[in-house]
Formats: sequence, structure tokens, C-alpha cells
Amino acid sequence: MKTKEIIIKMVFLCLALVSIFSLAFIAIFLFKEGLPIFKKVSLKTFLFGKEWYPTDEPPAFGILPLIIGSLVVTLLSSLIAVPLGVLSAIYISELARPFIKEILKPLIELLAALPSVVIGLFGMTIIAPFLQKTFNLSTGLNAFNASLMLALMSIPTITSISEDALHNVPSELREASFALGATKWETIYYVVVPAALSGIGTAVILGIARALGETMVVLMVAGGAAWIPESIFDPVRPMPAAIAAEMGEAPVGSEHYHALFAIGLVLFFFTLGFNLIAYYIAQKYKKVGEAL
Repeated sequence: MKTKEIIIKMVFLCLALVSIFSLAFIAIFLFKEGLPIFKKVSLKTFLFGKEWYPTDEPPAFGILPLIIGSLVVTLLSSLIAVPLGVLSAIYISELARPFIKEILKPLIELLAALPSVVIGLFGMTIIAPFLQKTFNLSTGLNAFNASLMLALMSIPTITSISEDALHNVPSELREASFALGATKWETIYYVVVPAALSGIGTAVILGIARALGETMVVLMVAGGAAWIPESIFDPVRPMPAAIAAEMGEAPVGSEHYHALFAIGLVLFFFTLGFNLIAYYIAQKYKKVGEAL
């Protein structure tokens, strides 16, 4: 029996090491292909330059419009997705009847499995004409459209993880709150949600990180204009969309090629930052839940 357990542990260890080394090799490759662009342009100019014309003569490698485009659509989508996702999780976990919960939870998880290209098509064919007609815009492919679609993709992630966190709050805490005379809403607000803040915070950050790194949707509905937007109805080109749209046209080893990998590096650090924040929140509010 011990031999069997040792073999199982070794198998899992090998699988874990494969995952770690695979991610390490990807990161090394990203640095190897992205860093050469900084022989041509300084880091400051690359990050804060306002012009992205990599094929002009001379080329301009300023990605500030791409960074702002990513941040705008991510912020707008978060303002929509976070309240809806968390409130939906509270309803499913604490308020919905059992048969309603059995229907809603699988439906939300099924929505999370929708291919991003399908959501992108929905944004192009339904939402874009509606926005263009309703607000009298030159195009419905803009930052607001992209934000709506990213919110649609983020809500299932936020809802599912938050609901699991709320569900895992010990029932004894709820019973103790009711025994002290608290109402259902007071129990949810003062006991259940604080106890689940670790999981809810992690869900929110992961949902935002997914919106930041999404490629197909922003490529299809954001408009593709590499300039700094003055309105939420202006077309934008987020960083993932720039990489996806231009990588096929960039000759291997060219400055344009290395610049696109450098954008990937910036996106890598953004995503890494969000994951570190998620870890910090999980550890910080884990103590709150244990205290309750």
C-alpha cells in the first residue's frame, strides 16, 4: 500500500513539475523575444509613447494607447461585472430556493464555457448596430461594446467562485446570528459576506484578470484604433488585440515582431500583478473568516 501511495505522489509531483517548467519556458521565451526591442527604443518611450506605428519609416513604438485601451475596457467591464457577479452569487447561495439554485448554478457555469468568438459575434451583429443606432455613433465597435462583452464573460467566473466561497461559510455562523436575533439580510451583510471575503476577493480579481487578458472579443468588437480614447464610445485597441491582429504580419526577428512580444511582457506583468493581489486578498481576509 505504501508503494502505491509513493507512486501516486511521484506521478502528481511529475505533473506539477511539468506545469511549472512549461510556464517557466514560456516566460523565458517571452523575455528572450521581447527584450531586444529595447535596443531600438527606451523603456520609457515604449511605455509612455503616444504613437503606435510599427510599420512606418521611422517606426513608432509607443504603446500608451494600447495600455489605456486595455485599462478602459477592463475598468468598465469590472464596474458592470463585479456588482452583478457578487450579487448573483449572494442570491444563489443565500436566497434562492433549492430547485432554482439547481437551475441557475449550472446555467451560469455553462455560460462560462461559451467560446469567446461566439460572444464576439454577438457583440458585432447585435450590440454594435444597436449602439450605433441608439447613440447615433459612427461605429458600434468601440470601448463600451467591448466592455459589455467582457463583462458578460467575467460574470460567470465571479459568480461561480463567489458562490462557492459563500456556500463554504459554516452554517453554525448563520445559526448563531439568527439566535442573536439578526434578520436574514443582517446575517448576510454582517456575517456571511465578511466570512467569505477571501473567496469573493479572489473571484473578483480573477474575473478582472480574465477581462484584461481576453483576446478574441476585443479583437472583434473594440474597433481596433490605436489611439487614446476621449469617450467610452471611441474605438480602441487593447494590448491582446494588437498582438493578435499584427503578429501574423510581423516578419520573424523584425523590430515589429520583438515589439509585439514586448507588449506580451507588459500584459504578463499586468496579469501577474492581478494574481498577486488575489493572493494577498485571499490571505488577508482568510484571517477575517477564521476570526468569525
